[in-house]
Amino acid sequence: MTASFSKACERADRAVIGAFLLLLATGCAAVASNPYTDYIPKDRHSAALAPAKIAAAQPSPAEIAAERLLAERRCLAEAMYYEARGEGTEGEEAVAEVVFNRMRSGAFPATICGVVYEGANLKHACQFSFTCNGDLNRPKNARAWARAKYLAAKIMMGALPLSDMTGDATSYHAVDVQPGWADQMEETVQIGNHIFYRETPRSRAS
Repeated sequence: MTASFSKACERADRAVIGAFLLLLATGCAAVASNPYTDYIPKDRHSAALAPAKIAAAQPSPAEIAAERLLAERRCLAEAMYYEARGEGTEGEEAVAEVVFNRMRSGAFPATICGVVYEGANLKHACQFSFTCNGDLNRPKNARAWARAKYLAAKIMMGALPLSDMTGDATSYHAVDVQPGWADQMEETVQIGNHIFYRETPRSRAS
C-alpha cells in the first residue's frame, strides 16, 4: 500500500466518522426519541418488537464501534464544557489539546475517556476536578453544552485541527490556584484563566 493511498484511506475514514459525529452533534440523534412503534397496529405490536429486541441484545461490530465513538466524543465534550465553557472556543480547544497530548505521551491512558476520567473512582485522585466534585450532577447550560459537543466532533474528525496553542502542555490549572506539581513542570502559556504546563525531564523521572 503506497503512502498516498494510505493517507487517502485515513482521510476517508476520518470523513465518514466526522460526518457521523456531526450529524449527532447537530441534533439528528434526537430522532431516536420517537418510538417507531407508534404506528404499528396493536395486534402486530409484539411481533414487530421481537426482532428489534433480539438485535438490541446482540449489537453488531459497527454499533459497538459507534457507541465507543460517541462515548469518546462525550468525554471530550465534557472536559471542554466543565473546564472551559466560560473561556470561549480558544479555551475549550486548549483543554482538548491537553487531553490529546496526554493520550500521546505514553504516561496516561490511550483513550479520551481514559484520560478524562483517570482517577475519578479514587478519592482526591481525579485528574479533571469535574469528574469527582459533583459538577456532573448539575444541569448543563444547553447552549454551551451543544457548542462543546459540536467542537468535540469537529476536533475528532480533523475538521478543527488543534494548533498546539498550549506548547505541548499536558497539565494546567486556574490562575487563582497554585498546585504543588506546578514547580516540577515548565510553564508554557496562559490562555484565559488557565496556565498551561508541559513535562520536563525532571517531572517525567518523578
